[in-house]
Order: sequence, then C-alpha cells, then structure tokens
Amino acid sequence: MQINSPALADTLIEGAMALGIVLDGHQQMRLLAYLDLLAKWNRVYNLTAIRDPHQMLVQHLLDSLTILPYLRHGEPSNVLDVGSGGGLPGVVLAIAQPTWKVTLNDIVQKKTAFLLQAKATLSLSNVAVVTGRVESLRPGIEIEQPFDTILCRAFAKLADFVSLARHLLAPGGSIWAMKGTQPTTEIAALPADMRVVNSIELTVPFLNAERHLVQIKFGA
Repeated sequence: MQINSPALADTLIEGAMALGIVLDGHQQMRLLAYLDLLAKWNRVYNLTAIRDPHQMLVQHLLDSLTILPYLRHGEPSNVLDVGSGGGLPGVVLAIAQPTWKVTLNDIVQKKTAFLLQAKATLSLSNVAVVTGRVESLRPGIEIEQPFDTILCRAFAKLADFVSLARHLLAPGGSIWAMKGTQPTTEIAALPADMRVVNSIELTVPFLNAERHLVQIKFGA
C-alpha cells in the first residue's frame, strides 16, 4: 500500500473520527506527508522497525492521536516530547493542534536531523527541535521556558523519565507517559513527591494491543 493511497487516507479519517477528533483537509494532508517522509528516511536511518504503511499509520499516527483528547483537558500550550525519535507523538500533536508550541527532543543527531527536515518540509512553525540529553536542558538556555506538558512514548521507565525531566516542568504542569500494559510496578517506584493522578486505558483504532496513558504531577 502506498502512502498516498485513498485507502490509507480513509483509515486516517475513520480512525480520527473514532477518537472524536476532527481533522481538516490540510491536517490530513500534512499527517500523510509526514508519514511519507518518515517512511523515506526510515530506509536509511532506521527510525522505526515498522515498515508497512498501514501499520505505520495505525501504530504511529493513530496511536499518537489517541492521547490528544486527554491532553486537551489540561489546555496545554507548551509541550515537550522527550525522546521524540521520529517525531512521535510530538509531530502528530503539532499538526493536530497548531496552537500548541511543541518542542521535540532527542539525543541522537540523525533523529533530530529528520525532525528538522520534517519541520521544514511540513512548515510546522509551532515546532522546535532540541538535540541533547533532557536532564541537561536548561530553561532560558537550550529551551525558552519550562513546559506545562512533558510527555514521552516508550522512552524510559516512569521513575527514570520523571527524574530526568522534572526540572523542566512548570508549576501545575503534568508529566504524561505513553505505555503498553498497565505499568503497576513502575508506578510503585515513582519518587515520593510525585503522584499519579490518572492512569487511562486507551483504545487505538484498528489496533488489538494494550495501551495506557499515565499522568503524573508533583505532590505526595
């Protein structure tokens, strides 16, 4: 199946609708263009183990869109995607929510090179790309200011993720982690001053696999 196939576009629209997300024509085109770019770079840079376009759409685009309704409740405006890799979920969120400012972070130069190319190719003016370890990023230097939303997708165990990124969280903000199965053991290992305020079981359209979204805030 080709990236520009009508069937793939239909799957994207149907999946988004199942999530209660309305994408206009421009957003649909951008998401499919992003998928095409990811597939092309993946042949050389191995950004994702998934090669089939349909599976890439389901396991990358729709999987990323699944968290959007929950993030919207907090009215985020400044989002950090840690260990963004090929731009997931950050690029997808930036396309779906053009009023959000999304910073994509990774330590691997070839991945941030792709992210910069995606930003330019898709004209994503609301996206910034930062190369480096998240624990070394400093507000006012590598980044402009702390973030009200910090998230990751398959980046690290919860305790490690929180410990590495917590200095970048704005007062009242949330750390969100996308997980497969319910991470009960990881939740139990969180620092004492961090608490889970939500652990949400997700349903990704066209995907028969467990997905969870964990929301963490400061406060015992």
